[in-house]
Amino acid sequence: MALVNVVNMQVLDNPSPFLSPFSFEITFEALQPLPEDLEWKVLYVGSAEDTAHDQVLDEILVGPIPVGINKFVLSADAPDISQIPNEDVLGVTVVLVTCSYREKEFVRVGYYVNNEYSEPYDEESGPPKPLDMSKVRRHVLAEKPRVTRFPISWGDEEVETKENNGEVREEGTGQMLEEAKMMMMNEGSNLSESGDVAMEGETMIQ
Repeated sequence: MALVNVVNMQVLDNPSPFLSPFSFEITFEALQPLPEDLEWKVLYVGSAEDTAHDQVLDEILVGPIPVGINKFVLSADAPDISQIPNEDVLGVTVVLVTCSYREKEFVRVGYYVNNEYSEPYDEESGPPKPLDMSKVRRHVLAEKPRVTRFPISWGDEEVETKENNGEVREEGTGQMLEEAKMMMMNEGSNLSESGDVAMEGETMIQ
């Protein structure tokens, strides 16, 4: 049984300029005091084709953790645009918020992100190059987060499913990236409609 459950996550200042920080208001419940800190990370997927472009935007330690409901705001700088392929700056991608205990990830919340150029441009030639990043707007599909939970050891005991955690993580994130890539290829797709498809083995934050 998980000793920490994320009960709500709210994306703040959404939509917002691309260069503005990400902010998440996170509410979680601890069923018992934890002797060590929780590690929270924000990860931005820079390309659906290559994980080398993934960026950890921030990672913080939160603790000590008392019993009951806890709430805090997790803020992270915008992605480094120089680390994102030019063809992947605009369009649909994914941002992930993860939490780990004793270096073991036990929950991952994924959101689709749509980056759009805010001024009209010719569809055939595309937006002006180089992009004026001050005119790029970021919209996080906050209403339909993808939540994946992993069994971990909260004490000194081992859990039998530990060896499978990596495969589950890769499968879940891979599915989100495949959906994001399909949306980028389909110019007429509606980002809000994509959130209605739940991923197998995952649940939604209520």
